[in-house]
Order: sequence, then C-alpha cells, then structure tokens
Amino acid sequence: MEKTAKSKKRLSTAKELNNIVAQFYLEGNDAKEKGVPVGWMPPMNGAIEIFYAMGLQPVFPENWSPVCAAFGLTPNNFEIAENMGFSRDLCGYLRNITGYIYGDMNGEHVPLGGLPEPDIILSAGGGCIPAMKILHTLERRFPDANIFSADLPQVPVTEIQQYHIDYAVKEMHRLIDFLCQVTGKTMDYDRLAEVVRISDKACELWDKIMSYRKYVPTPFSAAEIGIMFVMVTRQGTRIAVDFLEKVLDEVKERAKNGIGVIEDEKIRLFWDNIPLWYNMGIFNYFEKMGGVVVAETYSAAWSMRLDVDDPIKALALKSLWSYPMVSCVSIEKRKEMVLKACKEFKIDGAIFHSNKSCVPITMGQSDIRRALEKELGIPSVVIDADHMDDRNFSIAQFQTRVDAFMEMLLDSSHP
Repeated sequence: MEKTAKSKKRLSTAKELNNIVAQFYLEGNDAKEKGVPVGWMPPMNGAIEIFYAMGLQPVFPENWSPVCAAFGLTPNNFEIAENMGFSRDLCGYLRNITGYIYGDMNGEHVPLGGLPEPDIILSAGGGCIPAMKILHTLERRFPDANIFSADLPQVPVTEIQQYHIDYAVKEMHRLIDFLCQVTGKTMDYDRLAEVVRISDKACELWDKIMSYRKYVPTPFSAAEIGIMFVMVTRQGTRIAVDFLEKVLDEVKERAKNGIGVIEDEKIRLFWDNIPLWYNMGIFNYFEKMGGVVVAETYSAAWSMRLDVDDPIKALALKSLWSYPMVSCVSIEKRKEMVLKACKEFKIDGAIFHSNKSCVPITMGQSDIRRALEKELGIPSVVIDADHMDDRNFSIAQFQTRVDAFMEMLLDSSHP
C-alpha cells in the first residue's frame, strides 16, 4: 500500500459523490460571480440551514482541508503556514487553511476552482480552540468581510440547561438580524421551517444508513465515510436527502442479500478518531486478512434529530450539541459512546488513531482502551498518525502494528 492512497469503494452511489463535491465548490464560485453573498463558517452549526433558507452561499474552510489533503495541496499550505510561524504541533486544519488563504487561493493548480473569498465570516464562539482560531485567522486575512462574532457556551450535552437554550435561541435571532442587515435580504420563516424539516430528514436517513452496518457481513465500511460530505455542506437541501435516499436503498439491498464489503468477513473493527484524509486507503488494508472497519467515532457527529415544529430552537440546540458530540466531550462520555458502539456493531477489535493534529479527541484513549478490554474483552491497537499531515505517519510502522494485531485477532477467533 502506498503512503498516500485512495480508498476502494463498494457502493455504486458513493461514486456519485465526486459530482456532488464538485458541484458544491463550483456553486460557491458561481455564487460569488453572481453577487450572491458568500459566508465562511465552521461546520456543524445551525447557521447552515439559515444560509440556505435565505438564499446565501455557505462555505466551510475546515471541510476544505480534507479536500486539500485528498488532492495533495497540504504540503505547500503547511510550508506557507510554518514560514509564518505556525508550529507543526498545531492542528492540521488550522495550518492548512492558514497556508491556503495566504497562498495562491484560486491558482490553476487548485482543484474545483478553490474557495470564493468571503463577504461574511461567522467567527465561532464554540467548538475546539483550533476551529475558533481558524475563523480568527480569516478575519485578519479578509478585513473587508462582515464579521459576526458568535457567542455560544461550551457545555457538555448532558449539562445543557434551559437558560443555555434560551441564550442560544437569542443568538440565532441575532444572527438572522445581522444577515438581513448586511445582505439586504429578509428571512422567510416558512422557508426556514421547510429547510429544517429537510435537514432533519437527512439526519434520519443518516441514522438508518449507519444502522445497516450492524449486519454481518456489513454492507459497507469506513472506506465509504466520504458520504458524510453532504451532512457537512448540504444540510437543509434536497441534494443531501436525495443522495442519502439512494445510499440507503443500496445499503438495504446489500444487507438483505448478505453482500458484504469482502467475501469472507472474519474480523469486525472499530476506528477511533478522525480518518487520515490523505490516505483513506488504509481502511482497505485490513481486508487482506478478513478485517472490515464497520464503525467509527466520527460518524456519530451527524446523529442528531431536529424539532421541526420549532425551527429556531432546533438550530440553537444543534449549535449547542454539535461540537460536544465529538471533540468537546468528557472522557467518560466518549468511553460510554465507544463501548456502546462496540457492543451494538459486534466489534472484535479496535484501532485507536493517536492523532497529533487533534488532541481533544485523542485524550482519554488509554482509559477507553482499558475499559474495552476489561468490560467487553475487546483488544485494541494504537496507530500514531495525523489526520492532515502525512509527515506524522509511517506506513511501515502502521503495517507492522496492524499485521501483528490482525494475526492476534485471527488466532483468538479460531482457537
């Protein structure tokens, strides 16, 4: 396996994703040319549906980083950021976006036309620190953009109180007022209600799709996780719903007919932490020994339903829930989530990605590994890597550790 490799996909619907990705970025540049206000924002927040309801164009710089990794743009972006004084120890998303916006943003070598410059920046007040700093860096780079400084409390999901929700609702209204003022547009609340309904439908479809991975053999693996692109960029649009309906139909049919990822599924694996965006092919590496990654931490980020009867409150709650579900969650809660998933998906072994670029998700992995072994008897292995920077990943070390781990799992499953 090469150090940088694409994943091998089995779902025919996943092949449509390339067109959906290209369409999204081309749409952004087209919107800019037509004078449609463009807003850069973090992912996983209620502003996405508000933008689509108002006919504005959302752009997600954090999500652009995996695209850069897939197309091999990160080395140049990292070099620019590091020459500016950004340490290699910082989040790869932060360093990549910094290098990208201070480099040749829309040069001929940049795929999909690159990102259109922002008219609006929603500067995050919640989420992990690097995610917030990305938006602060954007403010300095694009001084003419209208800035909305979001202000949401960092509260664990289990500790959200009514006053947190009330405050978040006020922030949603403040955002709408701001957007109306700087764009000259108005909010159609009937349209917003429809967008939220469509967004909730996408979440419902996502949960159903993920549930089919519990089947043995599993109909699709983590190699297909790129389908979550629509959950990041297209929430509140028919594009997401139409695509996910096709994915669900195909996954359902494969499960019904017992069609797995590989012919002889022997070992069911769980992946903890963010994937290696520059080398998604590692998910296929386990297959040569009968292993399939049937579940992962990251896909849980989109398992949130919205109250379609109260759109503003639904989006406020979404903004409060999103980051704590993945990167700002207690070790105890993460342990509970991993153990629950490993039981439900009949996991035989777990791979813990010790991610140099994401310390919040990496913290507590030792505790979770011990709990998996003690409570469920599930062994695990640690892979040292980085979700963005391939300089922090050794393919030889990965193969050595995985080969030994898989041999141990196979021996224990066939005494």
